[in-house]
Amino acid sequence: MIITVTLNAAIDRTLLVPNFQPGRRHRTVESTTMAGGKGVNVARTLKKLGQPVIATGFAGGSTGTRIVEQLTEESILTDFVRIRAESRTNLSVVDPTTGEQTEINERGAQITSREMELFHDKLMYLARGAEVVVFAGSLPPGVEADAYAEMIRELRKQGLTTVVDTDGEPLRLAVRAEPTVVSPNVLEAEELVGHEFNDDEDRTIAVREMVDLGAQEAIMTVDDGCFAALPTVDGGHRLVRVRVAMREPVATVGSGDAFLAGYVAARYSGEPLEECLRFGVACGAESTQRLGAGVVDPRGVDRLLGEVSVEALSSGAEVG
Repeated sequence: MIITVTLNAAIDRTLLVPNFQPGRRHRTVESTTMAGGKGVNVARTLKKLGQPVIATGFAGGSTGTRIVEQLTEESILTDFVRIRAESRTNLSVVDPTTGEQTEINERGAQITSREMELFHDKLMYLARGAEVVVFAGSLPPGVEADAYAEMIRELRKQGLTTVVDTDGEPLRLAVRAEPTVVSPNVLEAEELVGHEFNDDEDRTIAVREMVDLGAQEAIMTVDDGCFAALPTVDGGHRLVRVRVAMREPVATVGSGDAFLAGYVAARYSGEPLEECLRFGVACGAESTQRLGAGVVDPRGVDRLLGEVSVEALSSGAEVG
């Protein structure tokens, strides 16, 4: 079983608005509303890929009820902690004429210490029957920045694979807890390692730095694929670049979540790590052809797989 943790779940609404300009009146040509938050998006893709997954986190008020009901309609197993405050609603506006997207995300519901205790107990109970736990997304108000880190440490003691995709201080602390996999995008990685990236050499150095900070594996997603530092049998790491030809996107909302889900799905099935990365990149690319975070067509993923390449990076190919 794979568990996805979404402490800041939401209802996500995505609007397709041609020639979008702030301050002007517009009409949408297409829209979609679905349960969201990064971990929920990962769970959706995992379900589409036929993997056993259960989504957990916090859900509050009528919005929280709607989140759980929508996931149930998608046949995604859930076990959320109900909270008193209202779960958040997020809005994304995608301009198909330029490919630009504008996101407006609420901070989320205020979580009490008691609610956090209940979630901790629930996660540890669910983990008894799981192999992988994915922590994804922001932390809501009231949750300490080291929440992911503390849970990762406990789950590592139980021998579980832990995967983290967040940003800021929660990411920095989570990496120190030595998760199995950390998977930020470029901006999140720049903040984590403390410097900007100007070229591929900088990006290669960045994934090396992330394993030096504590992660067993580091994956940094970019528009056309990813850079990764993967463990070797002798305790070092090999560096790889995985890429796929860019396509004109319908929407890129949630493509990173689809990538991560694809990687986790292939890893759960026992595939070699390079193949996990290839599958993840294919999932991320396929998802950009659809409106709605975490939505993929497995047949489209299979078609794209042949176009995904893996390149061994020679600069410091073995790192400690």
